[in-house]
Amino acid sequence: MRELTELLDRAGRAYYQEAREIMSNYEYDRLYDELLKLEKETGTILSGSPTVRVGYEVLSELPKERHESPMLSLDKTKEAEELKEWVGDHRSLLSWKLDGLTIVLTYREGALFKAVTRGNGEVGEVITSNARVFRNIPLRIPYQGELVLRGEAVIGYREFERINAEIEGAESKYKNPRNLCSGSVRQLNNEITAKRQVNFFAFSLVSAEGVDFENSHEKEFLWLKSQGFEVVEYRVVTAENLSETIRWFAQQIEENDFPSDGLVVIYDDISYGRSLGRTAKFPRDSMAFKWADEIQKTRLREIEWSPSRTGLINPVAIFEPVELEGTTVSRASVHNISILRGLELGIGDTIEVYKANMIIPQIAENLTRSSSVEIPEVCPVCGGATEIRKVNDAESLYCTNPECQAKKIKSFTLLVSRDALNIEGLSEATLEKFIGKGFIHEPADLFRLERHREELVELDGFGEKSYENLIENVEKARKTTLARVIYSLGIPGIGLAGAKLICRNFQNQVEAMLAADVEELASIDRVGEVLAGNFVKHFRDEEKKECFYHLLSELSLEQEQVEGQEQDLTGKVFVITGSLAHFSNRSALKELIESRGGKVTGSVTGKTDYLINNDTASGSSKNKKAKELGVAIISEEEFLKL
Repeated sequence: MRELTELLDRAGRAYYQEAREIMSNYEYDRLYDELLKLEKETGTILSGSPTVRVGYEVLSELPKERHESPMLSLDKTKEAEELKEWVGDHRSLLSWKLDGLTIVLTYREGALFKAVTRGNGEVGEVITSNARVFRNIPLRIPYQGELVLRGEAVIGYREFERINAEIEGAESKYKNPRNLCSGSVRQLNNEITAKRQVNFFAFSLVSAEGVDFENSHEKEFLWLKSQGFEVVEYRVVTAENLSETIRWFAQQIEENDFPSDGLVVIYDDISYGRSLGRTAKFPRDSMAFKWADEIQKTRLREIEWSPSRTGLINPVAIFEPVELEGTTVSRASVHNISILRGLELGIGDTIEVYKANMIIPQIAENLTRSSSVEIPEVCPVCGGATEIRKVNDAESLYCTNPECQAKKIKSFTLLVSRDALNIEGLSEATLEKFIGKGFIHEPADLFRLERHREELVELDGFGEKSYENLIENVEKARKTTLARVIYSLGIPGIGLAGAKLICRNFQNQVEAMLAADVEELASIDRVGEVLAGNFVKHFRDEEKKECFYHLLSELSLEQEQVEGQEQDLTGKVFVITGSLAHFSNRSALKELIESRGGKVTGSVTGKTDYLINNDTASGSSKNKKAKELGVAIISEEEFLKL
């Protein structure tokens, strides 16, 4: 019991305070249930046991505040029959148990007065300024008395994936939406919170002076809706329709954007629920239903080693396909070397797999434990040497080759961007996956993806339709200009405007352009020695030069229509800010300025001639700077008259 208490305490601290996982939810629940059973057998509960302690002490610089009434956990069951017996003939409400961060909101005189996190159940953190920028919290409500309610702050899977795609290091990515939400809600700067799509769903009304809810929790929910709150999705149940309603919720999980780790049922009769009282940890008027994990036995076929842009190589278990929660599953992340070794995995082993929260495939147990998996000594992408490094108490495998293609995600991201080859549907996350699978080694491989059709349509989250859309976008991208190709190569300092200047100077003749020396290139107006040197250096690298020719062989180059273009903006420097009405985006306006000899920069300086801003009277920082420096502020209309 002491060993289990210490182990569960470490896992809880890691998960709630440090936003990392040292064991799966499945393993935590298994150990927790084992401890609970031992406590019932012995009649003894040790000090600090997670079965009686509620939450953990908060660790941050945010102000702390004690809750007026303790926020208890819920007793739980994984058995539908046990829940059915608990509900009995009582009219009850069954709702999602959302997996986010519990928040207490207080309103006074119709305005949001205070927001406090659950914390350890006794003391929470004051996050009022952050709550004000949640996507769906009403800042003012019709009710003028004091209202106290509780709810869950959550971030959806789509937003979670978007934010993770923008994070450089694989080890810096958030492990799950709950960790991301916790970090977002507890920011010291609420500008960061505002950029993340945090939603709030009310699940409990604590008090509302002078309002008669007719002894019904459902009436509380309906009243909260009338005040502008989103409440957690619920269904009215009794023992008769409980099993059917649980199945309905289970079917919704696949389409549900918000993470859930089960359901909650509460008696609708408020007085009856209160009359039952509470234990030291649980109220007796409600209970959590945790999904009974559907576990299937299967055979491990292989371990696939998947490299990332940081050099981290993740082990992925490939096993004989099994049906889990209504879908066919054949792969699961093993996360790191420590977990791989802990499971003692070997090819051909009999393993048990399940879906965490009915969504994410995981290995629950290895029944045969042969430990025969060999950790690769070379990277599967580049063949460079690998090494095992210890980070945050976990061992992980890394590629040591600085030139590994898997580390060059950023260069491929530029390559497919709008101003470069403009291949829609290739996000950074998708590129990382393709490179890890060995589909892409050099730029030209982007136009050879049809060779990997069978493997592509089998990728998780991809499928036939996604494949067809991608190939269609790739075919569209074949028709482009030489300037866009040069820009796509990521030569230091050479943007699209610089690439156009060079290409125009050589009339789009590739051989002449590549044969030019630094002096010849530097003589081009607005190129200069530094950019000329970078250009020459890039193409002196025979491997890069060969890759460039391979790419050109896949493309159909169009000639840019530049003859006769007036150069009436030569020598003029512009800055663009704010929204546009006459141009689809800033890139389109920038392209026009540069085609007529002008230059566009990002910040207002003494060298700026014009700041283009349709809101010429705004108090923005760029407008203020322009006024200080005597720079003309003009609208699009005024620009077009120049």
